[in-house]
Amino acid sequence: MSAFSSDLELHVEDVSGNGVEVDVATNSLSGTVRLSVLWTQEIVLSAADAEKVARSLLRAAECVRAQGTEQP
Repeated sequence: MSAFSSDLELHVEDVSGNGVEVDVATNSLSGTVRLSVLWTQEIVLSAADAEKVARSLLRAAECVRAQGTEQP
């Protein structure tokens, strides 16, 4: 079982249609946030999708802070 919990509200794929995805997850044990670009090393986002990723990262940071496990 993984300590990471992905943001289930985030569904973002590369605008060029190559199937690349973004995942934002929190680790409740270490108090960290993981940003993953799946299947490649980069992703090209529309402005709207970039905002979705930014909001997801903010939700993850709030979650970690609420758990009291934030890393310095």
